[in-house]
Amino acid sequence: MKHAREFGGRVHEMNEQLKELRVEGNAAGGLVTVSVNGLQELVSCKIDPGVFQNGDAELLEELIVNAVNDAIDESRAQQAETMRSLTENVDMGSLTGIIEKLTK
Repeated sequence: MKHAREFGGRVHEMNEQLKELRVEGNAAGGLVTVSVNGLQELVSCKIDPGVFQNGDAELLEELIVNAVNDAIDESRAQQAETMRSLTENVDMGSLTGIIEKLTK
């Protein structure tokens, strides 16, 4: 039970760290730059004013999607690294047994 509480505390701490993490993604050399947190939530979007001058809405839409996907990819990589550090010293066999006892 003690291990489950410790692990739960570490998971909560990890989620707080991921919420504070900021990762940027961009498209077209920075014409569109977005920021997401470690939970893959979009935090900000900056668009170079020059993008509006040609009036091509489809281009802008594509740039936004590409920038968001770029940021999410990086955020997922950071999240995976955080998860690895969280679980590196955890005996998953013991944790599985604890979870089974708690769910019965």
